[in-house]
Amino acid sequence: MTTDKSGLETAARLLNSGAIHLLRGMRRVDRLAGLTPARLSALSVLVFGGPCTLGRLAAIEDVAGPTMTRIVDGLVQRGLAVRTPHPDSARSVLITSTSEGAALMEGAAVRRADAIVTALGSLSQRDQQRLVTAAPALVRLGDVLRQVKQ
Repeated sequence: MTTDKSGLETAARLLNSGAIHLLRGMRRVDRLAGLTPARLSALSVLVFGGPCTLGRLAAIEDVAGPTMTRIVDGLVQRGLAVRTPHPDSARSVLITSTSEGAALMEGAAVRRADAIVTALGSLSQRDQQRLVTAAPALVRLGDVLRQVKQ
């Protein structure tokens, strides 16, 4: 395997294409949760990352504050999240998932994992092993990309 510039560019194109196809493949699975992709993503942050302010949630999701306000309003209206006073700032609120929100998100995560396991099962043993080995590195790559300032 080559790690010269040309090899890395080829890998980057393949990873980009693979990521796009994986996300498109998850759309069908995610629709079963009954939320828009934006609401499902924000709820995921709250369930798996814990309570946070509206501003922090908007930054994590890379959307404007007013957009996140509308997303959170939808979650609150459905009983999947609540706004509570921030313990350290009278001007802020914390957004927290409810038990209903956590249950919905846990179900969505299980469906996603099941879909991926099923898809992996259709690949060769060699490809399965390669992906199992590569998975931690893909997580680290995602972490690096999220920290890059554009």
